[in-house]
Amino acid sequence: MLNKVLLVDDDQHVINALKRALRHDPYDILSANSAEEALNIMAGERIDLVVSDEKMPGMTGSKFLSMVCRKYPDTIQIILTGHASLEVTIRAINEGEIYRFFTKPWNDVDLTITIRQALQQKELIVQNRLLLKKVREQSSILQELEKEHPGITRVKKDSSGAIVVDDIAEIERYMESFLDAKYE
Repeated sequence: MLNKVLLVDDDQHVINALKRALRHDPYDILSANSAEEALNIMAGERIDLVVSDEKMPGMTGSKFLSMVCRKYPDTIQIILTGHASLEVTIRAINEGEIYRFFTKPWNDVDLTITIRQALQQKELIVQNRLLLKKVREQSSILQELEKEHPGITRVKKDSSGAIVVDDIAEIERYMESFLDAKYE
């Protein structure tokens, strides 16, 4: 499944330039000419990353990205501006939790690498959440096993640190009976 990237700028020439910069990357690219239009798109589409202009009529990019942060916390946000100021930068970082801040004109290579890295980081976060869920489930199973069969989860080691198994057949029987009872 392709990552979805949403480009938001009131200047169609900027959107076209961004699309050209990303043309070699395997993304499903959507675009909007206003923050309101972008929010409508996001209401119906799962967006992985948003690149937004700061100065747009109706709603600033930092205000838009702060809304995206609240409504769609897993969406990565990048802001572009031709009017970089410390105030705009701080507001965008604090309110929108942006991933990166670029000034116009941007460097295509820097932008494409940043987007690639941001999406890779997002994928790692998703994988981490799945692994954490599995660990919690396994921990719960081990706790139930320990309640039902005290001592079953303790590991015996010899003086060299090697694991000592007294009766593997007995342990397997306990595991099978526990799993049979749990999943019936």
